Amino acid sequence: MSGQDPWPSALPPALSRSELALFQHLVEAEAGIHLSSAKSALVANRLSRRMRELGLTSFAAYHAFVTARGNEAEKVRMLDSLCTHETSFFREPRHFELLRDHIFPEWSAQAAQGRRPRSIRVWSAGCSTGEEPYSLAMELLEAFPKGSGWNLEVVATDLSTWAVKRAEEGLWSLERARTIPPVLLRKYMLKGVRTQEGLMTAGPELRQFMRFARANLHAPATWPMGPFDVIFCRNVLIYFGAEARARVIQGLLSRLPETGYFFLGHAESLIGITAAARSVSANVYTPRPGPPLPSRE
Repeated sequence: MSGQDPWPSALPPALSRSELALFQHLVEAEAGIHLSSAKSALVANRLSRRMRELGLTSFAAYHAFVTARGNEAEKVRMLDSLCTHETSFFREPRHFELLRDHIFPEWSAQAAQGRRPRSIRVWSAGCSTGEEPYSLAMELLEAFPKGSGWNLEVVATDLSTWAVKRAEEGLWSLERARTIPPVLLRKYMLKGVRTQEGLMTAGPELRQFMRFARANLHAPATWPMGPFDVIFCRNVLIYFGAEARARVIQGLLSRLPETGYFFLGHAESLIGITAAARSVSANVYTPRPGPPLPSRE
């Protein structure tokens, strides 16, 4: 490759309709994610930086590079760049209230009666940069503190290797602390000093029972082993095509026992997708039949 810049203009090359279709098919086949035509500008912007690094002057050329034999790492990198990472600590607070006020006390009572083991496994499927799984870890430690005899595990996965790495680092801007309840912030987060001034990090109490890995929800072979007591898969499946969404939901439900709980995002529902789960609260389901949980409204 010559030293001449293949992009004489600062602007990326145009993404044609046929080139967009190439990436639409590839991304849906690899990850189940449906890219609508309205995402054309997003696709162009997120892929163009890597194309420039590689010296490629068209999206068709980049597609050929990504799909060439032996370029699996580049395919993963491409998927990373197209992932959306919008998240926050204690996002959709009512879900955490449900765990705190109803589900965890229910499990504590069952364990005291010998009706369930003193262990809880939670899966954050679509953990992004870690705010969700660390929020879950804080709630778990509040309900089942160290020394109480409970074994806790939070498994956090995401399609994006970059996001998983960030989540495992457990390091965020202090601005992200605004949605953490003050008592939990003081108890479980550490404020950065010197070179980490303006940052916060997860304390050792949280880190000790968390596990991180890349998982592709479109490829069940990459999923962590079940069963889990709680699965959070919020604001992830809205990006999937209908068939892929139904298939993933059935697989996730199969990772839950009858006493487990499945959490979706506020704009998601299982209505018309499966009859294998029953709604117990808004966007919360369980594989077992039973009455809805009490309303807080």
